[in-house]
Amino acid sequence: MRLAISHTTRYRFDRPVVHAIQRLRLTPKATQGQEILDWEMIFEGATRQFEYEDQHRNLTTLIGIASGVQDVTVTCRGTVDTHDFAGVIGRHAGHLPLWSFRGQTPLTRPGQGMRALAREFRRREVPVLDTLHELSARVAERVAYGTGTTAVDTCAEDALAAGRGVCQDHAHIFIGAARALGVPARYVSGYLMMDDRVDQEATHAWAEAHVEDLGWVGFDVSNGISPDQRYVRVATGRDYRDAAPVTGISIGSATETLSVAVAVEHKQAQQ
Repeated sequence: MRLAISHTTRYRFDRPVVHAIQRLRLTPKATQGQEILDWEMIFEGATRQFEYEDQHRNLTTLIGIASGVQDVTVTCRGTVDTHDFAGVIGRHAGHLPLWSFRGQTPLTRPGQGMRALAREFRRREVPVLDTLHELSARVAERVAYGTGTTAVDTCAEDALAAGRGVCQDHAHIFIGAARALGVPARYVSGYLMMDDRVDQEATHAWAEAHVEDLGWVGFDVSNGISPDQRYVRVATGRDYRDAAPVTGISIGSATETLSVAVAVEHKQAQQ
């Protein structure tokens, strides 16, 4: 499937900045199941400083915001060819060792509720892949999808206790529980072509777990499926903080407001 993507991020500082640096993870990965045909990034109020590949092999762009600027717009757009491999990405190829994805982070660390959830899947004589699919379904049952209850810094344990969250929370709960079961797991940010609309308010997030003989396998808890040709992987990490689309620091400004517009649609390939 050929997908056309447009992603615009606008942020406004409450007063002119003295200086600011923003870290962008907004370029899709060239991995199994997707080929990047073209991709461009356009900046207003900022300039590209340099690019590098981080420890998760995310292409990371640093942009600088000059003194006196209050409004910044980053527009990304491009075309990606995708294929359905039932969520299987394959062998581990990052710079970090596989065992590092078994360790918890502050956003995934289990408390009483998540430890109880993980215990439901211990000492079971079923294949690991089946266990992970069941875990994904159980998380979706326990945490209804809905906005307004959690934020980007909400940890998995708190989201589970609240019983309501978004795709980021679903991914963190799944990751934390999978790691508690000894399965390496990681966070994925990216795009999903919705069946009922082109324009969206945010990017999407899901999880991947490493299964012997298969490698990394994706689990979209929020939608109850493994990613197919409607998904585009952009960044991966141990949790949201490693794969966040935009992070940074500013000097001379107290706060900033952010707005995002995303459009993903099927594009007919030219004959």
